[in-house]
Amino acid sequence: MFIKNWKKEIFTIPNLLSLFRLLLIPVYATVYLNATESYQFILAGVILAVSCLTDMIDGKIARKYNMITTLGKVLDPLADKLTQLTLTICLSMKYPVLYPVLGLFVIKELFQLVLGVVFLRRGKMLPGALMAGKVCTTILFISLIALVLMPNINPALVKVIAAVDALFLTISFVSYAMAYFGKNVKVQDIGSE
Repeated sequence: MFIKNWKKEIFTIPNLLSLFRLLLIPVYATVYLNATESYQFILAGVILAVSCLTDMIDGKIARKYNMITTLGKVLDPLADKLTQLTLTICLSMKYPVLYPVLGLFVIKELFQLVLGVVFLRRGKMLPGALMAGKVCTTILFISLIALVLMPNINPALVKVIAAVDALFLTISFVSYAMAYFGKNVKVQDIGSE
């Protein structure tokens, strides 16, 4: 079975922090989509900052106190991806130039999801996030949070942000494709670290 003792795994501090991040997603979306004043956009940005902070903390706690779990390897990136997806959807509604970024994000994540499920069924998975994925996540969060905090940003700058985000999404997409199918495949048996 994929997770033999899920009750024990879910009640670790890192996994609870990932669950907290999942709960922040509808809070952020509600605040941002209803924001009309500067302080409301700032509040939406603060919610995202708290989400990013708990993301950094959960990984450090998991590694330092040996709380890395199979569930955490799924829950942490799930919280990241759903937060990024929600953020990109909300921002695309205000800045249509971000629709291609949203499309690329969805294609990349569906590719990773489908391959992840296929390999899980074979008892294999990537040992963790690739460096290109971590860099992409960081770039996306920084650039998209900047757009949340600056609702009156120059449209030309939004185009630059969209191009940078698309570039890093493409690099991450190619890196994951290579990790699954490239010359130096990184997929390994579940439980082998």
